[in-house]
Amino acid sequence: METLLQQIINGLILGSMYALVALGYTMVYGIINLINFAHGDVLMVGALTSWSIIVTMQESMPGTPGWIILLISLLIACVVAAVLNFVIEKVAYRPLRNSPKLAPLITAIGMSILLQTLAMIIFKPNYKPYPTLLPVVPFQVGGAVITTTQILILGLTAVSLAVLTYLVNYTKLGRAMRATSENPRVAALMGVKPDMVISATFIIGAILAAIAGVMYASNYGTVQHTMGFLPGLKAFTAAVFGGIGNLAGAVVGGILLGLVESIGSGYIGALTGGVLGSHYSDIFAFIVLIIMLTLRPSGLLGERVADRA
Repeated sequence: METLLQQIINGLILGSMYALVALGYTMVYGIINLINFAHGDVLMVGALTSWSIIVTMQESMPGTPGWIILLISLLIACVVAAVLNFVIEKVAYRPLRNSPKLAPLITAIGMSILLQTLAMIIFKPNYKPYPTLLPVVPFQVGGAVITTTQILILGLTAVSLAVLTYLVNYTKLGRAMRATSENPRVAALMGVKPDMVISATFIIGAILAAIAGVMYASNYGTVQHTMGFLPGLKAFTAAVFGGIGNLAGAVVGGILLGLVESIGSGYIGALTGGVLGSHYSDIFAFIVLIIMLTLRPSGLLGERVADRA
């Protein structure tokens, strides 16, 4: 029972990180029907930026409390990621907005490779230890353990979903987002500025990715220029799993995907003598995705709607 509880906690933490990134995917897709495959690399840029700030502050300001250093590095990482995603949207995606759907998709993949290469040149390709800034003494929960960083991850995911839900449903920007999602041309006739709305969506998604990157690095204790590829791919899977374009679906998909990976790698790995252990955890996630797309292509919370004309 303790093992099951520990696997569930691990799955919730992993799923929460997927959910933070999936929220960015699903917001962008909901507005302009674009899968931004460079989104995972924005996570990587946020994590590496945070690492740089932390190392610099520890050298120049010794004695500063760890939580203050982490908070400052997180805020700077969010700003850098937001500016980067704003530039990506304006330079790489906006000129292709009315082109065939394959063109921006290929551009997104190219942008992902470009960001990884630039990060490798700037930060070097070696793995870098991410400093531990929060208390490491674990809390006991029914025989299982959870750390301060992991509790923070769960809290940030819950707060992010609540804030985004309020933003989309009860603010002027949210109404503009929903109008642009329905029909950008009609929204423009009603006084909405689609370009501004789309840029704001990319900025919000980048902030979520930066938060996820910093939490990911804090939890696993390492950063590197390719660290965003697999979490980005898993987050995209989570967004499709939950129903891409649906905020709650992104979180539900991320949480379920994390639970499937954690429990699958823990229990099935034990039953197979380690043959299908943690090194093969990706198998479980994508098997579930295939089953879900076969039974319900729109995802768990996705709406069954016809394609737009």
